[in-house]
Amino acid sequence: MHAARHAALACAAVAAVLAPAACQRYPYDPEKASRPYPSLAKQESVVDIQVIPDPSGGSLKLVNPTATSYRNFDLWLNQRYVRRVESLAAGESVSLSIDSFWDERGEGPFPGGWFRYYEPTPIVLVQIETTPGAPLVGLISKPPEKAQR
Repeated sequence: MHAARHAALACAAVAAVLAPAACQRYPYDPEKASRPYPSLAKQESVVDIQVIPDPSGGSLKLVNPTATSYRNFDLWLNQRYVRRVESLAAGESVSLSIDSFWDERGEGPFPGGWFRYYEPTPIVLVQIETTPGAPLVGLISKPPEKAQR
């Protein structure tokens, strides 16, 4: 009887520790909170830079076949999540981890991968902000071939 009570208490303790994480809706880290999306900035152009999500790897591949290089810019996903990118040179491809993007509340998109609980966040709108207040530059977001689990 005494062992059964200890087992029940241990199960309750584990459930109390895991319950908040299991109920959390988004990846969340308040220390990573970013600034809000610049909703007053207009998108004035679209460039031929492709954004290819990799749901099984939790990353985005940026392919820049243009003759234009971009340096020290903010990359916005879905008018919500942002991260700083140091360089995307002309003719270069870079891979960025989806869990490196954050919104103004410290929430991140669902990255995907084999051990995920939720479907990856669809990446439908990707924009470059070269400097705060500058017009946004739209990129071409390619949907993944097939969602992989």
